[in-house]
Amino acid sequence: MSASDLLETWQAELTQGRRRSPHTVRAYLAAAARLLASEAAENWGDVARIDAPALRLHMARRRAEGIGNVSAARELSALKAFLTFARSQAGIADAAPPRLRGPRVKKGLPRPVTPDDAINVAAMVEANAAEGWIGARDRAVLLLMYGAGMRIAEALSLTAADLPLGERIAITGKGGKQRVVPLIPLVREAVGDYARQCPWPLSGQTPLFRGAKGGPLSPGMVQKAMAQARTVLGLPASATPHALRHSFATHLLGAGADLRSLQELLGHASLGSTQIYTRVDAATLLDTYRNAHPREQAGEQD
Repeated sequence: MSASDLLETWQAELTQGRRRSPHTVRAYLAAAARLLASEAAENWGDVARIDAPALRLHMARRRAEGIGNVSAARELSALKAFLTFARSQAGIADAAPPRLRGPRVKKGLPRPVTPDDAINVAAMVEANAAEGWIGARDRAVLLLMYGAGMRIAEALSLTAADLPLGERIAITGKGGKQRVVPLIPLVREAVGDYARQCPWPLSGQTPLFRGAKGGPLSPGMVQKAMAQARTVLGLPASATPHALRHSFATHLLGAGADLRSLQELLGHASLGSTQIYTRVDAATLLDTYRNAHPREQAGEQD
């Protein structure tokens, strides 16, 4: 057995057994490959024998290469999962990985855009596009994220078979978790407008959103289009496509949605992931109070 054999088995476990996203699979495989090379491990027994001091030394080398706290924390998490799997493959009863604490990572609050900015940036993306159908495509993707709370990968995973869109749609998210999300008329109309203009045949299980040459649309093209649009509109760098999903959640919560319903709409595995939006909404409310309350204004003048 070689390192490539180990990685192939690990990849199968991630994609088929754990149903991880392609992005997660790539990151986990890259982390495992670096560890295998560092430790010259060639079989599951070798990997299973990697202990806390060896793992700590490996991570110290990675930090010396310049990775930050967030990247280090993610890589350590990936390696712990890999070592747990290795120990089970080696037949070790205690499959727990070496105990090693990662760097502390301060969780920042998501930074939503306003409802007007969400609509305006989608319109600007459409106006800036080189071709009309490309502009309609990018606007439709962004409105799916803002109007339905989709992740960019979820929006781009839609196929022609999903047409025509109805009042709700079933989405398969992280970990293969499926949820049903309502679609407002604005979103349905945007997707329908794109489908009518798309020069590529849309049928069966072919990707709904196409690149300029007819292949599947890449997330990078949508991110690039939004980056150009936010510059024109004077929006901050935090106004990314994913910020539209945050805005969807924040605005629903502000309108009275309960956390359990929001959790289902976002496809979060735990309520803890959804609760961060209560902090976002509270922060927005405080900013509004400080900017608008007459007593606060008077206090600044005293």
